[in-house]
Amino acid sequence: MMNRRPRVLLVTSPYHSGVVEAAGVWLPLSFVYVAGAARQAGAEVEIYDAMSLFTTHEDIARKIAEFKPDILGTSAITATEPDARLICATAKQWNPAVKTIVGNVHATFCWDQILRDDPNVDFVVRGEGELTMMALVQAVVAGGGYDRIDGLAWRKDGIPVSNGVRQLASDLDTLPTAFDLIDWRLYHYRPRPHGRLAIASSARGCSSRCSFCSQQRFWSRTWRGRDPLKFVTELEHLRDAYGVRVTMLSDETPTSDRARWERILDLMIERGTGMEILMETRVDDVIRDEDLLGRYARAGVSHIYVGVESTSQSTLDLYNKDIKVNESKKAIDLINQHGMVSETSFVLGTPDETAASIRKTVELAKWYAPDMAFFLALTPWPYAEIAGSLDANVVTRDYRRYNLVEPVMKPDNMTLQEMQQELHRATGHFFHDKFKNLDKLSPEKRTFMVSVLKLLIEKSYLGHEMHHMATGGEMPESVRKMLAELGPMTGAGTAGQGSGQKAG
Repeated sequence: MMNRRPRVLLVTSPYHSGVVEAAGVWLPLSFVYVAGAARQAGAEVEIYDAMSLFTTHEDIARKIAEFKPDILGTSAITATEPDARLICATAKQWNPAVKTIVGNVHATFCWDQILRDDPNVDFVVRGEGELTMMALVQAVVAGGGYDRIDGLAWRKDGIPVSNGVRQLASDLDTLPTAFDLIDWRLYHYRPRPHGRLAIASSARGCSSRCSFCSQQRFWSRTWRGRDPLKFVTELEHLRDAYGVRVTMLSDETPTSDRARWERILDLMIERGTGMEILMETRVDDVIRDEDLLGRYARAGVSHIYVGVESTSQSTLDLYNKDIKVNESKKAIDLINQHGMVSETSFVLGTPDETAASIRKTVELAKWYAPDMAFFLALTPWPYAEIAGSLDANVVTRDYRRYNLVEPVMKPDNMTLQEMQQELHRATGHFFHDKFKNLDKLSPEKRTFMVSVLKLLIEKSYLGHEMHHMATGGEMPESVRKMLAELGPMTGAGTAGQGSGQKAG
């Protein structure tokens, strides 16, 4: 039994995507909640965000030796699973007695494989982690009792076992947070040079049925919303205590409950919160809220991502998107009409995909007319509903490549290299068309889009493609002039391949 406060070190994987880095540096919100839970259980906690610091596994080893944790926790979406294991191995090399924990989506569903294959991982937290973390810290202090912790997978007599399912927290507003442990100097939104960036959660869950995604499985197709006043008060605290000016909502669908969402908007307007909000929601919620979209903008919502995923109704049906092609077009039009930045993505690479079908999707994407569109590789997470039907087309089990950018499955009539080339070409051609038509945008949105182009050139995996486009003879002189005013370009993108994901 431990006779002092346990020391808990939470470490992010030093994995880099080349997509999310283009937009900003993002804090690990899940660790803010898990750290709050561990601290409430009596632990001394530190967060080491190796991803945002751009540090290495060697740096992580030095941090472990410096902090001397009793418990080390890390997180595994599919693309970061190899790094998560290496972090645990590093901790064990420093001290075999340190207890190592892995959580998040991939670990939740692949716990048996992780515990069977890797002796450096002691525990897997399955599902929502705060209450399980509280109980686990207490059990480590007590020296046992792991079999009584719901939501925990571990080894009993050397055999991987999973305890009972952890029930989801009934009231999200009661979960403790540890925003004070964040090094706020790291986090910023690149399109707004002085925009200190937070990530916050107003709701958890997803009731959609998308067959390629993990969120609906992770949350068991449930949805829970926070109290509007408590959430808006949290935004004001982030503004006043830490100088936050831009907040991205981590919610999959913050707008699921229209009355609750309307109350949040009204509170932000009435109280003059002054926070710029970046968010994701569903196509059908945007259409439902057509009469509210003016309030979205007045409340500070500046950027909305909607998952269109395909311009083909048959593919949408395969993905269980529960939307129609014409609905996606209407939702994007509505976002644009209210001056907010519209963003979407298209998931490509089904077994019947061809270069011609990808190029047709790009032309239809131009017709949809979002401000930003990204063309992503269909990636069969090993626990996604669609995975089994795509297994014959999967060509690699290297999880580091499961990042939505590097194809890991081959269409029947394309090589993997052809698929990669077409994905890059798709995004380049979409943005080339967008920047040729900047004069059709408002001055504010035009300035924003040119800053986006510069960031894609300098920070994203699309750097070479976008640099070639920006310096080519077809790019309007006005765009080149605006780019020059933003400062010299460094050429090709500097961030590595990959794509960040909430649900690995």
